Amino acid sequence: MSIAMTRTQAPVVVDESKCIADKGCTVCVDVCPLDVLVIDMISNKAKMKFDECWYCMPCEKDCPTGAVHVNIPYLVR
Repeated sequence: MSIAMTRTQAPVVVDESKCIADKGCTVCVDVCPLDVLVIDMISNKAKMKFDECWYCMPCEKDCPTGAVHVNIPYLVR
């Protein structure tokens, strides 16, 4: 696993305890313009498949349970 994809460094972090993708929700995956989010085949929860996030925020804003958090780097804020 690369450093960019560790839980504390990944731009998009999904709280699996709040994620309802296993119940059919795909909102974060559907609204991502770069297609960087995917539903994990094993856990049935959302996750980043690669680190190309533009920090545009619809995944976080549209998540119905608040499971998605976008870590915006200090220099981008």
